Amino acid sequence: MTHGEPGPQREAAGAGDTRPEPDVLRGLLLSASYRRVLLFSALIGIPVSLVAFWFLVALHQLEHLMWDDVPKAFGSPVPPWWWPLLLLPVAGLIVGLVVARLPGGGGHVPAYGLQAGGATAAALPGVVIAAAASLPLGATLGPEAPLIALGGGLALLFRNLARGNVTSQNTALLGAAGAAAAISVVLGNPVIAAVLLMEIIGVGGPRLVAVMLPALLSSGVGSLVFTGFGRWTGLQTGGLRLHLSGPFPHLDAGDVGWTLLIGVVVGVLVHAIQFVGRLAAVRVRSRPVLFSVLFAFGAGICAAVYTVITGRSPADVASSGQSTMVQLAADPASWGVGALVAVLAFKGLAYALCLGSLRGGPIFPALFLGAATGVLLAPLPGLGVIPGLAAGMAASAAAALRLPVSSVVLVALLLGSIAMTPVVILAAVVAIITTELLPGAHGAPPAPATKAPAGVGARAPS
Repeated sequence: MTHGEPGPQREAAGAGDTRPEPDVLRGLLLSASYRRVLLFSALIGIPVSLVAFWFLVALHQLEHLMWDDVPKAFGSPVPPWWWPLLLLPVAGLIVGLVVARLPGGGGHVPAYGLQAGGATAAALPGVVIAAAASLPLGATLGPEAPLIALGGGLALLFRNLARGNVTSQNTALLGAAGAAAAISVVLGNPVIAAVLLMEIIGVGGPRLVAVMLPALLSSGVGSLVFTGFGRWTGLQTGGLRLHLSGPFPHLDAGDVGWTLLIGVVVGVLVHAIQFVGRLAAVRVRSRPVLFSVLFAFGAGICAAVYTVITGRSPADVASSGQSTMVQLAADPASWGVGALVAVLAFKGLAYALCLGSLRGGPIFPALFLGAATGVLLAPLPGLGVIPGLAAGMAASAAAALRLPVSSVVLVALLLGSIAMTPVVILAAVVAIITTELLPGAHGAPPAPATKAPAGVGARAPS
């Protein structure tokens, strides 16, 4: 694409274009510049997926080292209660220094949700360092937000190295393609990556097709490369796969009725967590190093107190919740009521503090909290573990992301079946309505502004 070329994609994005949408889309697809973007999107899916693969492998290995190997070397089969009190302040110190001194501030603040725009090549070192400090050292966050920033930034870096034309249109399209290729690695499916990017960016009509074709192409190619490379090396990245404790039951009126309650309860819980997280983010913005350390230490206290009370591993609280949620889904009976209540309380508070101070994504801790709520409420008459689990995860994902379609598709893929789709949809809708109607839903300080690419428009979930 060239600066002076009018370009069908620019016309497709223009608000004043009065042509029928099929004509706009046809002109877009016939554009030589847009076809070059599609070709480049397919090509960048390969290196982006490989970088994302090794990035996730490194995070997984570091986490295993810090929470399994090192405690065992000191004679403890599980991390002692005081372990997170050592690791998390170190994470806070490193992230605080990155925020204060490196371009890009280590990536988006997770308290403001997932954001697809704003990734640059200059911000990549800070994104990698902040994620490598936060996630293996016990941040109650997931890897998806750093992956989005990493994928988008790498795509633009490769374009610059190839001396491609720099326009607002190809910056937006290639950034979305790189982000989709990277995020499909951790979510395990290129479809959910594309849907997630579609809702985050918030476009429609021909603009939707313009963005989604490169994203789908890049994430599909990247997923193939990632899957094959993972099998060849045998290395683990900590991907999320649920193995449920029993068969899918037939839904009845009781399941649907209790799903309404779960949607409201989880919506209120996630709303409170996000509100506290945004308040913490305001404090961190004023003095990044000091408050990053203090809030990270607070998250460590949550994990330590949880272990003292329950006797369980502090990693239940000080982690993204990926592996813990797999264990919960496979053997919910191993969690007593007291342990479930404790993990909801302490992990919820740690999650809020990490949202405002460290770097990572909001999806996986929210999914775990929703799953734990569903299992806790499962003994209610007429409910059951699997419907409760499904409704809880859908409600928490929807409340945390404010992306209803992505939340429903994500939970359906995690469950590996469409049997729970009615309760999944109902829980997601009720949770979003609940969070939107609660006081202060939009009263928190706005996320740091990112300039929306012309013709595409990026927004963060509110």
